[in-house]
Amino acid sequence: MIAMKTLDVEAVQAFVLVADFQSFTRAAEALDTSQAAISMKLKRLEDRLGEKLIERTPRLVRLSARGAEFLNVARDFLAAHERAMAGLSATSRRLTLGIADQIAGPELPVLLARLHAHDPALLIEVQIGASRSLLDDFDRGALDAAIVRREDDRRDGELLSQERFGWFAAPGFERREGEPLRLASLAASCGVRNIAIRALDGASVGWVEVFLGGGMAAVTAAVTAGLAVGALAHRVAPIGVVEVSEKLGLPPLPPSKIILHSTLSDPRSRGALRTLAAAFREHRASIV
Repeated sequence: MIAMKTLDVEAVQAFVLVADFQSFTRAAEALDTSQAAISMKLKRLEDRLGEKLIERTPRLVRLSARGAEFLNVARDFLAAHERAMAGLSATSRRLTLGIADQIAGPELPVLLARLHAHDPALLIEVQIGASRSLLDDFDRGALDAAIVRREDDRRDGELLSQERFGWFAAPGFERREGEPLRLASLAASCGVRNIAIRALDGASVGWVEVFLGGGMAAVTAAVTAGLAVGALAHRVAPIGVVEVSEKLGLPPLPPSKIILHSTLSDPRSRGALRTLAAAFREHRASIV
């Protein structure tokens, strides 16, 4: 009888996460385990396949040539496993996730793709809005999880990162002497707007809102067109605008904490959120 090789699902999952994150630390965080456990799972998989899949140095984690060839096969293997497990469940699983509009940046599709790859059977519904509105929706049970800016002294939730803010405008934007600062901002309930206004008032800088409540697209359009200044996160500032704090003598804006709130308790959903949190931290670390 010919012995057939079988693959350990957890070992394959550990390999895929290490490959995606290029980090044993992030992979361990996503699986809620230790780096040593990830290393052990990976070694078990490499021994089983008789191939070196990951090349690791103190400063670098990357796929070997054989690991790169195996990666898509590994993804298909995990997807088939998840479909099989989903077929045993009588109910579909859905995750309703809220993400604050000042946080949802260009990496959002990558994060969602990572979440889907982790659990293809999970139906993901994403809502974009102001942090305060999303927190209200979360508190009344309309959202399973929310990634928001910390708006007040509330201390629950998991810290994901800190966001840096600045004053941005088109390169040719000018403010005449004695003229109030033309400000583009989100809705009156927006926490970033409130922080910006407090900073301006505290520094005795006169201001007038020329765009209010049109959403991030309207704010960035007004700033890019040279019509106003916007208080924006450095990460989501549109291409072509510049930081103008020093040029216009504007006060510094304090950083903001990014928090993940969740009510999910079942292991599979918690695992999906750990993957999302690890991916979020990885992308933020790469642009600091």
